[in-house]
Amino acid sequence: MTDILKYEARQRSRGTLTLIVVLSFYLYVLVYMFPTIASVGDAFDEYVQALPDAIVASFGVEAITTIEGFLSVEVYQFIWVLMMGLYFAYLGGDLVAGEIESGRIDLILATPVSRKRFIVEKYLSLLVPIVAINLVMPVVVLAAVISIGEAMSLVDLVVLHAFSIPYLLLTAAIGLVLSVLFDRSDIPQRAGLGIIFALFTLESVTANSDFEWLGLFSPTHYFDPTEILVNSEYDVAGALILLAAAGTLLIAAAEWFRRRDV
Repeated sequence: MTDILKYEARQRSRGTLTLIVVLSFYLYVLVYMFPTIASVGDAFDEYVQALPDAIVASFGVEAITTIEGFLSVEVYQFIWVLMMGLYFAYLGGDLVAGEIESGRIDLILATPVSRKRFIVEKYLSLLVPIVAINLVMPVVVLAAVISIGEAMSLVDLVVLHAFSIPYLLLTAAIGLVLSVLFDRSDIPQRAGLGIIFALFTLESVTANSDFEWLGLFSPTHYFDPTEILVNSEYDVAGALILLAAAGTLLIAAAEWFRRRDV
């Protein structure tokens, strides 16, 4: 009953391993820069005071001279929230449109598999890279932090990665919805990148302004690495909202694909 899921999961294993290796290397390079940043703390404090309030609020740069603040700004706000969001939206954009463009969809739907099952299993295959990186990277982060003589909360780190799963699932679901609307994979992939970047920017530029309410439409509003690592505050409601939104988009994609002509 899960043949599509198993096949797609195997196909994604090599890419997932490559992603973990690249992220681990990049993270170690960044962490080894932290002692230099911490040694000029006063200069960075002056620099932060000159930044717009929206930037300070969005990226949490006021705490960059602590290991938690440094990781929040240099690793999680940029890599996890933005780059990983873009990456999974891009993968989601190829889930269906790629099969249609290649012509494989005719062979798949000729088998005794429903369109809804096809959509659900294709989408769930993205849990392989999403779960894998969020299981491995906390270990890598902690090892890197310890290697430079620093310490941080393991609980906060684990919670951050657990809460990033709903966020990444939602970005992938955005790509999936776009993927069922078009027959060429490059269109939903590019559109997904544009939407995620636009939503990220929307949350960033409206923070602490009269238009802050617009940030409610951005997934990044409900996943804030700085609040978790620096302040040990866990937005459980935000994680549930992200999960609910991802589930809603999955249902919408499955229903639309069931009705459309291929």
